[in-house]
Amino acid sequence: MSIGGKVNYYFTGILIILLTLFVFFVRPAHPGSTQTNTSGSNTAIEGGYTSESTTTYQSGSESTSTTTNTTNSDIKSSPPSAAAPSYNSMTQDVCAVGISGGLQTFGFGVSGGKHVIDKNCERLKLARILNDFGMKVAAVAILCQDERVFESMIQAGTPCPIDGKIGKEAKALWSKYDHERPDYKVYVKRMEERKKAELAEQIAMTKEFERLEAERIEEEAKKMKKMEWVDPK
Repeated sequence: MSIGGKVNYYFTGILIILLTLFVFFVRPAHPGSTQTNTSGSNTAIEGGYTSESTTTYQSGSESTSTTTNTTNSDIKSSPPSAAAPSYNSMTQDVCAVGISGGLQTFGFGVSGGKHVIDKNCERLKLARILNDFGMKVAAVAILCQDERVFESMIQAGTPCPIDGKIGKEAKALWSKYDHERPDYKVYVKRMEERKKAELAEQIAMTKEFERLEAERIEEEAKKMKKMEWVDPK
């Protein structure tokens, strides 16, 4: 056998001996701690640590990862505004006023509108037309349907027409049929206040008369005493 063959045998034998020693004496390395990674913090736990949910990379080595995210949102916003419909009079000669409104809440809204007749506007237009036709008494009569005009006519001493009567005759009829006055409620209240005022005035006058009468009787009594003192008889 050649020298090269002997060298190969020696090398092979030494390699087999080293592998045998490696198998019997070398043990796997075990870490002395486990690492747990949690969102926001890293905590190392010494010693043996086990967990039900783990991923095993090697015997004795474990890695556990837990992430918890909680998001709470409370968003409040104003509801959309309600759109009220627009109402317009078709011509300038119509005494109508448009009224509309709307209400809006979260998830529900309602709106509406209508026309309202302006009675005072109609009264003025009718009185103007009657006056243009030469019907002055009729024009005044329709204006007197307004309680303000009626009261002002009474205060001026020219009562509003009634049943074709004017002047004093109209005043007498209005006194007789006062419930037909357009200002009847205000008129009744005013009359009640006047009665209270007249009653208070009568009470004050009665008290004053009684006081004067008492003073007169007292003066006469004093005079009688003086006369008796002068004439003992």
